Amino acid sequence: MARLSLRNEFLTADAGMTGANFGIAETGDIVVCTNEGNADMSTSCPKLHIAAIGLEKVIPNYDCLAVFQRMLCRAGTGQPTTTFTSHFRKARPTAKNMHIILVDNGRSDWIANPQHWELLKCIRCGSCMNTCPVYRRSGGYSYSYFIPGPIGINLGMLRDTQKHSGNVSACTLCLSCQTLCPVKVNLGDQIYQWRQQLDDFGTANPQKKMMCKGMGVLFGSSGVYNTAMKFAPLANWVPSALMQSGMNPWAESGHKMMTFPKNSFQELWKKGKVK
Repeated sequence: MARLSLRNEFLTADAGMTGANFGIAETGDIVVCTNEGNADMSTSCPKLHIAAIGLEKVIPNYDCLAVFQRMLCRAGTGQPTTTFTSHFRKARPTAKNMHIILVDNGRSDWIANPQHWELLKCIRCGSCMNTCPVYRRSGGYSYSYFIPGPIGINLGMLRDTQKHSGNVSACTLCLSCQTLCPVKVNLGDQIYQWRQQLDDFGTANPQKKMMCKGMGVLFGSSGVYNTAMKFAPLANWVPSALMQSGMNPWAESGHKMMTFPKNSFQELWKKGKVK
């Protein structure tokens, strides 16, 4: 049904626009890697081909392309190569024009950022999304930036820290993304750096700040911690109507408060009941 609907659009369009996975500085080629073929329809049928490519996608020569293209396919989908890997250097004989748009859109400033310039090494393979435990369960629409997952969290912060700072909490800091990244972008480390700057941006959650201060007091003193563990079971006697009220965000999603055990793990260990 999609073919019946779209085929005529390709055949009658005045112009076709594509992105590009790589640009070859030595020859002027742009390289488009796809598995569907829509991009090739956009370049083959209309008389005008417009290709937009980010500055970071430009690589020196074909030797570099041989490495990056294989890396992209294997890291993204496990393929030896994509179904379509198309090279364009000039307008085809039956076409009139081909235009290449080099996009900066803030990239020059990002390159100058000593903490986050490595994000521009990304080749958009998507392997960080494939391995991210949060993205795999929450999906792309749970992120405010149009690129989701670990790479999207970082790119969104570079774009607008005020608008996208909520995304940095969508990370367990398991570092699976940067372990798997074929170009070794330190994605998890950079998300951690963004978290340390939330207070400077004015986007830090005041409740979390208060909780962290309280936890600092609790875990900073063994006496305070042991006393808290000793009296924690008293919370079991609090009426559920109070614990499950709107003041407890945990309860809003249907969660119930835990039941504290009479004896803590530390007490059981000392009594020799845990080995």
